[in-house]
Amino acid sequence: MNIIKILLLIYFIIIQSISNAEINTFSDWVISFKKKAEKEGISKKTINTIMDKAIYLPKVIEYDRYQPEFYEDTKTYISKRVTNSKIKTGVSLYKNNLFINEIEKKFSVEKELLLALMAIETNFGKYLGKMDIVSSLATLSFDKRRSEFFTKELIILLKLIDNGTIDPSTLYGSWAGAFGNFQFMPRTISNYAIDYNSNSIIELKKLEDSFASAANYLNKIGWKENQPCFFKIDLKQNIPNKFLNTSAKKIKNKKKIHYFKKYIKNFDNIDIDKNIRVAIITPDKEIVPDAKNLSPAYLIFENYELILKWNRSLRFALAVCTLKKEFKNEL
Repeated sequence: MNIIKILLLIYFIIIQSISNAEINTFSDWVISFKKKAEKEGISKKTINTIMDKAIYLPKVIEYDRYQPEFYEDTKTYISKRVTNSKIKTGVSLYKNNLFINEIEKKFSVEKELLLALMAIETNFGKYLGKMDIVSSLATLSFDKRRSEFFTKELIILLKLIDNGTIDPSTLYGSWAGAFGNFQFMPRTISNYAIDYNSNSIIELKKLEDSFASAANYLNKIGWKENQPCFFKIDLKQNIPNKFLNTSAKKIKNKKKIHYFKKYIKNFDNIDIDKNIRVAIITPDKEIVPDAKNLSPAYLIFENYELILKWNRSLRFALAVCTLKKEFKNEL
């Protein structure tokens, strides 16, 4: 028993030493980052005020290494996110905030899509995240996996604070640095967020600004109103693997729908222009080792790929489009 206690004590001492080493190194990184931020034209006052409060968050690295988009199969992922409760809440939110109709008309983006995105991102603002965004972005910038990306996001965030676009006291959100009802990253805020209620500050935790900003983003990246996202298909076993997209990183081998006729069992049920170019995804082949089952499989359209720009996950886009359809049936 004494030996076990000694070993446990040694283990905790080592873990604590590693943690302290990370924090010390992180402190050095903050000093280096401050110099970089100053070169970007950010005021010393903003840099010091914000970055002096930044701390290393080990939990953020844990979250970064495990994301449900990459581990849950499609059926499980969608069933957890497309629920009767979300549909009921979304319908109620819409009926009590009819300004959403005005946003839909102005930006040519369906209200059902906006409701679906907000539902899946934050459950209509109930789960905005409690992480200090500055510390989250700093931790991910310090981490080597995607350091360049998150460093740029942190620089942009400091610029938004520096020019008064965002109130720094509200910057609590996801572990990845996303913020507000629709979980915008700093670059997205900078490029697409709107002060819709004209109060001289962008408030992405308020309905007007967040809905308008999300609609503006989708409009600017090319969303086509009332066009399909996907069509579920039953594939024949003779389809070549090269046509099966299993990753959202790059959708390849697009063809006109009629090209895939010989590979699709339910081809005659596809009531869409057969000259439209599409791709095929089989999302579960990515996470099920040596998967031979070609189900589920989907034809995906341009709008689906635009949702991948919002979140590069095949299952996320499927869930959004599925929930959008459910809202369409209710509104």
